[in-house]
Amino acid sequence: MNQAVATPARNALHRIEEVAVELATLAGAEIVQTLGGIFSVRYKPDMGRQTINLQDPVSEVDGRIEQLIRSRLGVEFPDHDIIGEEMANRPARAQDFVWAVDPIDGTMNFVNGFPIFAASIGVLYRGRPVAGAVWSSISHALRPGVYHASANGPLRFEGENTTPTVNPAVRRKLAGLPHSGPEEEFWDFRKTGSAAVECALVAAGLLEVAHFAAPNIWDVAGGIVLVRAAGGAVQRFGGTGWAPMHSFEDDFAGDVDLRRWRNAVVIGRSAAVAKMCSLHPTR
Repeated sequence: MNQAVATPARNALHRIEEVAVELATLAGAEIVQTLGGIFSVRYKPDMGRQTINLQDPVSEVDGRIEQLIRSRLGVEFPDHDIIGEEMANRPARAQDFVWAVDPIDGTMNFVNGFPIFAASIGVLYRGRPVAGAVWSSISHALRPGVYHASANGPLRFEGENTTPTVNPAVRRKLAGLPHSGPEEEFWDFRKTGSAAVECALVAAGLLEVAHFAAPNIWDVAGGIVLVRAAGGAVQRFGGTGWAPMHSFEDDFAGDVDLRRWRNAVVIGRSAAVAKMCSLHPTR
């Protein structure tokens, strides 16, 4: 497949990025307004045990934000599809553009008032991530804000170009990992509880690399665009091992249901990604 084919016009991408930033900003404002208050929380079912999964909470805020985003997209891009974490309906299945929306990534942190979480907006064109906006509660600027980018464009934070700064005097870098392992020889670990936050921190140069064992599409679709805009690499584990990730559709044979996508992904600086993948030859 000619990878250059699946790229929309620059002016279309520019508008899509603008709307993604608007939506991420809206989500961030809702999160900030609600944090610290009393709101309802439910827990998703644990299908393996036919009970609830206490590690998978959903707040009323998640649903409210996703509904706001869906309503806005219905006006701005009525022919675009939407995959959201909290709502299963897809308004325009089989269309070229798909928005992958996570209203609050890091909900366990959020419901406990632990201030590390994000709202993630990713846009796919024929399965390829082409635009992303992640509102993150933490940043290189020591304040909340939106990291955003589109294909072949620069990484921006709150509208300003952002170039990751790597201090050569720091000889041991940080990696976004849930637990220690063979990687401890090369990095110190950090676990934020939010894949979207870690994508933003990798793009900003605060984490050198991050490994996600089985993220959902809405966890990483926006962040992958940020990492690439910052000059980073993205590898995903497929049937023949680790390979550069081009499209979420690469992991499907036949009917493509992107909502079901879950695969191991490594993001970061190229050399660090290669090292991390070598330490996980079977995911």
